[in-house]
Amino acid sequence: MLKFALIALGGAVGSVLRYLLHNSVQRWVDTTWPLSTGAAFPFGTLAVNVLGCLAIGVLAGLFADPWPLREEYRIGLTVGVLGGFTTFSTFGIDAFGLTNAGHGRLAIVYMLMSCLLGFAAVLVGYRVVTRAYAML
Repeated sequence: MLKFALIALGGAVGSVLRYLLHNSVQRWVDTTWPLSTGAAFPFGTLAVNVLGCLAIGVLAGLFADPWPLREEYRIGLTVGVLGGFTTFSTFGIDAFGLTNAGHGRLAIVYMLMSCLLGFAAVLVGYRVVTRAYAML
């Protein structure tokens, strides 16, 4: 039960941290910097994702050796806080795990599939909903 409470509490903390960091970075950077599409570059999201990957890498390094921290707290930090902060950190550690195990090519396939399929899923989901609403 403690594990679930720590995941829930960590998720809440991570989500608030994501919101604060994302908004702070977006305000700090000139968000009107136009790309060729005329869209503002998502520096806030990029900062959150990179920082989340750095954090999970640090934690993975700390947890690689027997570190005196109970498993519930480890899960609270990784699944809870970093899961609430960004799931991109999990993507990063999964790709690292494949590479670290000697499966670099599989890691590249995983990264490409995750990005391409993730984008395709967003596109399909958006199109299905907007077309369904248009039919109403």
